[in-house]
Amino acid sequence: MRIKPRIEQKIAQSVLMFFTFIAVLVLVFILAVILKNGLPQLSLEFLSRNPADMGREGGILSTIVATIYLTIIALLVATPLGVGTAIYLTEYTVENRITRIIRFGAECLAGIPSIIFGLFGFILFVNRLKFGWSILSGGLTLAFMVLPTIIRTSEEAIKAVPASYRLVSFSLGSTRWQTVTKVVLPSAIPGIITGIILSIGRSIGETAAVIFTAGSALRMPTSLFSSSRSMAVHFYILAREGISMSKAYGTAAVLVIAILIVNLITYYLMERYIKHRS
Repeated sequence: MRIKPRIEQKIAQSVLMFFTFIAVLVLVFILAVILKNGLPQLSLEFLSRNPADMGREGGILSTIVATIYLTIIALLVATPLGVGTAIYLTEYTVENRITRIIRFGAECLAGIPSIIFGLFGFILFVNRLKFGWSILSGGLTLAFMVLPTIIRTSEEAIKAVPASYRLVSFSLGSTRWQTVTKVVLPSAIPGIITGIILSIGRSIGETAAVIFTAGSALRMPTSLFSSSRSMAVHFYILAREGISMSKAYGTAAVLVIAILIVNLITYYLMERYIKHRS
């Protein structure tokens, strides 16, 4: 029996709406559990004091600072490398075996478990380069972790720029570099920013790679070579060891709120940028 096209369309739409509802429900459930248990723990003292007594007392100030340092280092290293690689692959080469190998390598790199990145960072940065367990070792390891995400999202964003934009620019006498910087990149900025946002979220929430490279010291980092504990590592240790679940939920709530704020601010700025260009 053949189903009528309109009925088939309604069935497909209903199934897709159901899947969307389930996905949103899972997100809302996770946020509700974390915020319900974590928000009561938040206070000025919790945010402005360093952890004490292995995290049972005090706040999470040093972990917040360490998380910010790690994320900034990762983005400062990964963003120019990732965007530069994407520009080279899309604007300065033709599709050939080398470009396919580079893309395949980036995709493989994206699928490597984070604990392998942690082991790599421990061997290279902590031991071989003698950086020790430090903010620098952790940030560089995170940079390699998020690099594939930035490469792929930037590449797709650049590919999405219409070829006519490039042709018009070339017809006006622009060089390839002028076309890339003045025409292609400004049009691809929203997609590139999306990859950077995803990288920020992964950097903030990463545990395995950070604990192998940045360490888990509770003290405030005073330099790039200081060992310190990120918020994700702090939450993991508090929950795993059963030290203080209330402090763990509070840390998780700060993590979630921080990621939401970063996303909201970035999307707001992107909307203003798009409206300004249009």
